[in-house]
Amino acid sequence: MAAKKAVVGMSGGVDSSVAAYLLKKQGYDVTGVTMLLWTEENEGKTGINAACGSGQAAKDAKKVADILQIPHYTVDFSSVFKEKVVDYFAEEYLHARTPNPCIACNRHVKWEALLAYALESGADYIATGHYARIKRLENGRLAVCSSATEKKDQTYALYRLTQEQLAHTLMPVGEYTKPQIRKLAEEALLPVASKGDSQEICFIPDNDYASFIKRYTGVVMPDGDFVTPDGKVLGRHKGLCNYTIGQRRGLGLPMGHRVFVKALDTVRNEVVIAENEDMYTDVVRMNSLCFMGVEDLASGMPERFTGKIRYGHAGTPCMAHRTGEDEVTCYFDEPVRAATPGQSMVLYRDNYVAMGGIISDS
Repeated sequence: MAAKKAVVGMSGGVDSSVAAYLLKKQGYDVTGVTMLLWTEENEGKTGINAACGSGQAAKDAKKVADILQIPHYTVDFSSVFKEKVVDYFAEEYLHARTPNPCIACNRHVKWEALLAYALESGADYIATGHYARIKRLENGRLAVCSSATEKKDQTYALYRLTQEQLAHTLMPVGEYTKPQIRKLAEEALLPVASKGDSQEICFIPDNDYASFIKRYTGVVMPDGDFVTPDGKVLGRHKGLCNYTIGQRRGLGLPMGHRVFVKALDTVRNEVVIAENEDMYTDVVRMNSLCFMGVEDLASGMPERFTGKIRYGHAGTPCMAHRTGEDEVTCYFDEPVRAATPGQSMVLYRDNYVAMGGIISDS
């Protein structure tokens, strides 16, 4: 019987490199593909050089592929990346929402576009270096489950993957901790064994979102007022895209104590400032629903989950109620801090992703 074929998305980092190494050891017919996400033309327009999906990433991946003696190709996915990730990112910030570009990239680029490429080339699977595992649940559905290392677990960023995509996906790295992955890379003599992890958003390595949006869109967001929840003016802000819910640094307000961004009012062009105790809520709504481990959530039949409102949130137990055709409202056992419109809320059950959606404004 011919070996199953797997296309590994190789970013030039240690995780995806070891994913290719592990699959080859397991007997798969492995091909490495580096997705070119940010072209020199885009780099010139924005004044930055992307760390992920750039020319240097392809060079590092090619070195690994040569050592593993597997074919390697660089495929241009920059148009879909621009449309589905960068344009989305900029548009959300222009509407005073805080997006999850990595989740959009996973859904539309690293899976949708790469999987189509892989299947067209005759492969059976795509594989990545994500710290997650895929399991078939008792109800027959596939779900991403927590990895062997809680610290690096990446299931939150994968909740929008479809059943079809999961059926054609391998995640060999999810069985290991990061130190174990680096050790495997050293043993295999891979030159990326000690390469640092990518940080922040790949197409904004300087982390200056506001400057990027100004360069990319040409839109200059106007100054406005910092206000208290009851409307008292505290000072002037530099444009709504410079702020996000929960932010406390860079406000420039002489309050004498820590205060936080509670809301961004696009109608009045105001940044609402509040005390820390005002940043908590026990009710969070989401839309743009995506079901994974559960097929649906019936109206009038609330179910219990653990909800995460951001990547770094440890998770809090909640009751999820279907409150609309494309809306679920979660009532948390304990208040959660700084639920941010535009970010994702992911619901877990028994360490697997059940469903998720985008936190709404109301």
